[in-house]
Amino acid sequence: MELREFTIPFVGLKEGKHNFSFALENKFFEYFGYQDFHKTELEGKLTLHKKASFLELHFDVRGKVLLSCDVSTELFNHTVETNFDLIVKFGTSNDSDPDEILMIPEGSYQINVAQHFYEMIVLSLPLKRIHPGIRNGTLKNDILSKLEQLDPQNRKSAPHKDPRWEKLKSLL
Repeated sequence: MELREFTIPFVGLKEGKHNFSFALENKFFEYFGYQDFHKTELEGKLTLHKKASFLELHFDVRGKVLLSCDVSTELFNHTVETNFDLIVKFGTSNDSDPDEILMIPEGSYQINVAQHFYEMIVLSLPLKRIHPGIRNGTLKNDILSKLEQLDPQNRKSAPHKDPRWEKLKSLL
C-alpha cells in the first residue's frame, strides 16, 4: 500500500499558496510500522507556497492520540500540536544540507509528504509518556499503589542502621 493521497503533483500548480488537508489515522502509522498509538484523531494541514525556483512547505498537525502510560500502563489522550517548515529545492543533494532544506532532482513533478508528517508527529511526542493523573495525584490503580509501597523515600519506619557499616566507615 502506497500512501498516494500524500503525493502532491506541484508541476501543474500556479505560483502562490495552495492548501491541502489530510486525515492521519491508525492505518497511516501502521504503514510505517509504528504501533504505539491505540487510537488517533489527527488532522494534518499542508500549505504549499510555490515559487519560481523552489517550494515552501508548512506542515501543521493538530489533534490527539491515545497512548499507554509508561508508569501505570493506563491509557490516556495526549494532545498533539506541532508544525514544521521545509524548503524544497531542485538539484543534487549533498550531506551538508540542513534538515529544513530538501533537495529533489531537476525535472521532478511531485513530492510525497507522508514521511515528513510521520517524523514530525513521532518526534513531537514526549520520550517518557506519563498519565496526567499521576502528575496531579488523581490516578489510583494497583501498579501505582505497589510502586508507592516499594519507594524507599516513602517508608514509614526509620531505616535500620547496620553497625557493620559504621565500623567500615571508621576505617576510612
